[in-house]
Amino acid sequence: MSTKAPNPVDRYVGSRVRMRRIMLGMSQEKLGEALGLTFQQVQKYEKGTNRVGASRIQQISEILQVPVSFLFEGGPSGTASTGGFSEGTSPAYVSDFLATSEGLALTRAFTRIADVKLRRSIVELVEQIATREAPDKR
Repeated sequence: MSTKAPNPVDRYVGSRVRMRRIMLGMSQEKLGEALGLTFQQVQKYEKGTNRVGASRIQQISEILQVPVSFLFEGGPSGTASTGGFSEGTSPAYVSDFLATSEGLALTRAFTRIADVKLRRSIVELVEQIATREAPDKR
């Protein structure tokens, strides 16, 4: 019996659940308790291994304090791009970055810096470092 790869939409929604849960500092166990599930089930949702039903998506969005649309923003639409669903969304690498603990920590810290000039200087510094790391990929 062959194992089926998770659907890209299920994986994406799961990654958004994980990202938001981490942003709130919530454990898989706490989210599971709030949903009446085990943390293992939450893990399966976050990996996209198990699909999340519509009522469960609604419940998750309420617990994580985001609109349901947040869980789908920027994700694969499952159809050829016609400029509808994907229009104005962030590139996939942004979501991937924000789904990491480093990305979330950096984003949290960066948004606490009130000085606009200092924030711009930090962006310039990171851009310079990135250019040195991969000068041929400009």
